[in-house]
Amino acid sequence: MRPAGFPAVLALLAPLVLGACGTQPPDERRPVAVPPGAACHVCGMILGRFPGPKGEAYVEAAQRPLFFCSTLELLVWLRQPDVAARVRGAWVHDMGGTAWERPDDTRWVRAEEAWYVAGHALPGAMGPTLASFAQRADAERFAREHGGEVLPYGRITLELLGSLPPPPGAGGGPRPAAP
Repeated sequence: MRPAGFPAVLALLAPLVLGACGTQPPDERRPVAVPPGAACHVCGMILGRFPGPKGEAYVEAAQRPLFFCSTLELLVWLRQPDVAARVRGAWVHDMGGTAWERPDDTRWVRAEEAWYVAGHALPGAMGPTLASFAQRADAERFAREHGGEVLPYGRITLELLGSLPPPPGAGGGPRPAAP
């Protein structure tokens, strides 16, 4: 025989039991403004010295993000087999309505939700990079103006990233942003 309050006790305990079964609260980490002098996690270059969209990512229990000098650097890093399981959030600049030379650090989009333009004519920190956008229409407009192909995150592979040609006149090396 069960006590009279048994169903009420079950109702109170159910969220705790279900929580212990792997359901976790949403991750509250958010993108932050790139601090002056921030260096790229991959290559060590100072982000503020270069044009184009940047990226940032949180790993495991880290309270501060790792910074990336370009979407290319971030996406290559994210595609490494040992990285995916540790990432707790990754963001790229939303270039819709922001200047290529100095992306707006208040405009971010989750990397996996962004639309990318690969093969366009504008240089990033390491030469070629992908332009990133929150809205597909902005990515399509950018592609009409600067060339390239619009792609969702799921179509970006290491093979694609490795095959990007340098933008015209870029020479394949890093190019500082205009002052």
